[in-house]
Amino acid sequence: MAVPGLSWSERALSLVQKMNNFYSPGSSRYQCRPFIVGGKEVGKIPPAVLKELHQFPDIFFFSKAENGAVELNYQLVSYQERSSAMEGVLQKIRAKHKFLCLEGWRDEKYDVKPNFYDQPLMCMERAATSLFGVKRYGVHVNGFTRPGDGQLAMWLGQRSFTKQTYPGLLDNMAAGGIPAQSGIKETLIRECAEEASIPMATAATAVPVSAVSYTHENELGIFPECQFVFDLEVPKEFEPTNADGEMQKFYLWPINKVKEAIVSTDFKPNCAMVALDFLIRHSYLSPDSESHYQELISGLHQSI
Repeated sequence: MAVPGLSWSERALSLVQKMNNFYSPGSSRYQCRPFIVGGKEVGKIPPAVLKELHQFPDIFFFSKAENGAVELNYQLVSYQERSSAMEGVLQKIRAKHKFLCLEGWRDEKYDVKPNFYDQPLMCMERAATSLFGVKRYGVHVNGFTRPGDGQLAMWLGQRSFTKQTYPGLLDNMAAGGIPAQSGIKETLIRECAEEASIPMATAATAVPVSAVSYTHENELGIFPECQFVFDLEVPKEFEPTNADGEMQKFYLWPINKVKEAIVSTDFKPNCAMVALDFLIRHSYLSPDSESHYQELISGLHQSI
């Protein structure tokens, strides 16, 4: 729903700022401790989590300096040793029911590493990554076509009402996190098949176009995320259908309708960011007409 008195550009800026609120006054940014694994920083640990980790002095070493680092025991040297130690810690913390994010335990592992192309240092439960501010990576696909008028129209999915997160909200045509030991293109093809029944041959034509990055903080923790963005033009006669139960239905909308949805509460916020990136790249937004054009672009590409 539009906020009275605010322009579209102001509402879009509000979305971008919300998704980067870790940089805003009042966040836990300056109270967080760096999380070190194998001598490399891989995350940010907020104060509430830090207090809990002191119960595991054999797993975590704590710098005595103010806002000093928390280091996973350096005697744990292999991917498997580190992953196993972290799993044990998380299961004990989970049993206490202190952290809301762990109530959404998925039994899905994400790799932990400083940057995507680095060798993974360990893996950990997806639902727990926000407790350590570990960077998460995903793949998002902008599906579009050219109806009879030649103008672009975008396929949007509506998330299932039974989804664990953001039920019923609008989503990109296909999207998903990159699990441990998985690649970008591999994840793209799998998500396209599962979420939108896109044939492998069609999914393989998706074009890498961008990487949308942001750092969001909420009651579940800290989410530094990078979404690898692909554009996929599908035939006019193609209609996506869900195969894994995660999408309720799909809509083919003209870009002006997508534009309005981006600044509404109907869109999953990070997916709205990906759609906003699409509008900018395809020149549906102009620096002459959007007063926050430059801020929107910079806000789509922030990372800690």
